[in-house]
Amino acid sequence: MSIIVNKNSKVIVQGITGSEGSFHASEMLAYGTNIVGGVTPGKGGTKAIDGKILVYNSVEEAKNATNADVSIIFVPPPFAAEAIIEASEAGIEVVVCISEGIPVRDMALVKRVVDQNKTRLIGPNCPGIITVEECKLGIMPGFICKKGNIGVVSKSGTLTYEAIGQLVDAGLGQTTAIGIGGDPIIGTTMIDILDLFEKDHETEGVVLIGEIGGQMENDAARWVKENMSKPVVGFIAGQTAPEGRRMGHAGAIVSGGDDTAEAKMRIMKDCGIIVCESVAEIGEKMKKAIK
Repeated sequence: MSIIVNKNSKVIVQGITGSEGSFHASEMLAYGTNIVGGVTPGKGGTKAIDGKILVYNSVEEAKNATNADVSIIFVPPPFAAEAIIEASEAGIEVVVCISEGIPVRDMALVKRVVDQNKTRLIGPNCPGIITVEECKLGIMPGFICKKGNIGVVSKSGTLTYEAIGQLVDAGLGQTTAIGIGGDPIIGTTMIDILDLFEKDHETEGVVLIGEIGGQMENDAARWVKENMSKPVVGFIAGQTAPEGRRMGHAGAIVSGGDDTAEAKMRIMKDCGIIVCESVAEIGEKMKKAIK
């Protein structure tokens, strides 16, 4: 089993004819992702990825022709919010947005639309999602993954890869790995993903990677304490960050309350999460936790 996407997901790529869209669509196709079409306004009827993928002018047109249920967006930030809304309004069930730098005001409108349409949005400003050996959506390197029974959810792209590497080194594989994004407004939260992993019978443990700023990790920790039967290994990035300074992600800024790394790690421990001081501990701590 898997969560959110699998080998049967029918995927369209918005922005498929751009440099990033075409490169990553080729990588996703090579991994085995079932890409059924692309979308670039004004280029409908042409073919992309060496003539393998038909391009449509709109998401609605692509959905009607292919019955797609998933879209991934490689569109520049000024147009990305509109692309998400277009996919949501067309009835696409899962939308993954890789784009970084979407204005917060734009995302506030996006959030209202996707919630109203019950669209599952992953991102923006995220590396995407991979269900190992089935479907890769985004910029994650598929070759680092190994099929197994550990779920991974992370705010950080590069730390998602590091966590996967640590798990593989410890002899553990993954069911699904998801980078949810680090912007102040995102579509799918940590609790949303934890709930899906809890219900997935193949997932036996979960790695949770957070960072400084905001309350999402604290809310997730409290949810784990009340609802999670599977072991959760956690790590918080930004342990040396000074107060009041943005570090990397737009949402990663601390006010000095319980949004610091130290406070989040303490709350996670209090809620029964196995906390790692270093990302290098993730694999071994998970290995011990699921024995």
